[in-house]
Amino acid sequence: MKSKLLSRASIIGRLLRLPLDLLPEDLVVRILRGEMRGMRWVKGAGEHGYWLGTYEQRKRKAMEGLLRAGQIFFDIGANVGYFSLLAAKLTAPDGFVVAFEPLPRNTNFLRQHIELNALEQRIKLYEAAVSDHDGTAFFDLGKSSAMGHIASQGQLEVQLLSLDSLVKSGEVPMPDVMKIDVEGAEFEVLQGAKGILTEHHPLLFIDTHARTAHEKSIQFLLELGYELELLDGKPLADSKEIIAR
Repeated sequence: MKSKLLSRASIIGRLLRLPLDLLPEDLVVRILRGEMRGMRWVKGAGEHGYWLGTYEQRKRKAMEGLLRAGQIFFDIGANVGYFSLLAAKLTAPDGFVVAFEPLPRNTNFLRQHIELNALEQRIKLYEAAVSDHDGTAFFDLGKSSAMGHIASQGQLEVQLLSLDSLVKSGEVPMPDVMKIDVEGAEFEVLQGAKGILTEHHPLLFIDTHARTAHEKSIQFLLELGYELELLDGKPLADSKEIIAR
């Protein structure tokens, strides 16, 4: 109940958060809840829910129950690094996180969060988008810093990376767990990781943002033998938060 009251979706939550909007954007705060409690965070990186501990609680709690020490975690669509930091904490002391994020505004905050928490040796950042091939593409910034996506036209030109190519080159280790949140490009990410998914079967946390991408991604995973758990409690056809094992 307390979490719902703190949510920005509630009137009480919005009123309680009003004074927080007056805090300086560059203020460094401590995350207040969950396994990341006490870790350092830049207030202006995004919504207050990041450091209040109310951001994407279902996914956070699921990761807290499933990630293990020593695992390799790929954060695809890392944004400002919330789940990268969580994975670094949960896989400590000898796990490793590889984060992928193409938007410079977000990677600037992500780098700050890595440095503030002394995780330079535990998180490797690629300022790139993940797809089914290596190359470049245009990137539409979207309505917010969390909604940017690859497009036929866009304000930025970004690097594209295929996960299979990156792992095959030996540049990064094989992942045990992957989080995919890429605003509609989920199927391309999965296609570019078919070798990884077929050979190693990493655990996947995947958000789907368009129905076509959702349907193609689900079919692709089922054909590879994955079983699906729906985090948001919706029917499979309508769901957008999925754990694939």
